[in-house]
Amino acid sequence: MRDREPPVSLALYHLFKWSVVAPMLRFYFRGRVYGLENVPQRGPLIVVANHASDFDPPLLSCCVRRPVSYMAKEELFRVPVLKQAIALYGAYPVKRGSADRSAIRAALHQLEQGWAVGIFLSGTRTPDGRIPDAKLGAAMIASKVQAPLLPVSLWGTEAILPKGSRFPRPVPITVRIGQPIQPPAGDRAALEQVTQRCVETIHAMHDLGR
Repeated sequence: MRDREPPVSLALYHLFKWSVVAPMLRFYFRGRVYGLENVPQRGPLIVVANHASDFDPPLLSCCVRRPVSYMAKEELFRVPVLKQAIALYGAYPVKRGSADRSAIRAALHQLEQGWAVGIFLSGTRTPDGRIPDAKLGAAMIASKVQAPLLPVSLWGTEAILPKGSRFPRPVPITVRIGQPIQPPAGDRAALEQVTQRCVETIHAMHDLGR
């Protein structure tokens, strides 16, 4: 298993981060980031977070200071040029409506290639950034590869692009990174316990607000 993502992907990550995402986070969204010292910079890592906006993946990847690989709709991988571009940035294809097993296999492959894998525990966006019904997939993957889970709270992103808005609003964003949580054993009770711990940690950080 590699301990870092491919060099070309790392180079593209820094190019996109410093030319686009970091300036927007700092100046447009007046971003604050806490807990950077908690992020392991090498080795397999599963970043778990709440999810309220399409802006969350690039903001999260920017804030943890290493590329984060996310699942993407399979249809995007049928578009020439776009397919190669998003693959270099760490995206991996998942069929719409497919079983969780397919997504887990793809995430395991990314971890073997040295990526940090990002998983939103709610499985979809929520209007308030809370996690009402956490999925067990992240804990299951962590158990299989014995990789730590890194809880991250994204506060304020639900207001970036409200319904009916055409352009992102300059709302304040705060990102808080918790301490890594050790992977569980493989039984369901352990998966549920670690998942609940991740949710409680993220909610506690989210409740701190700005």
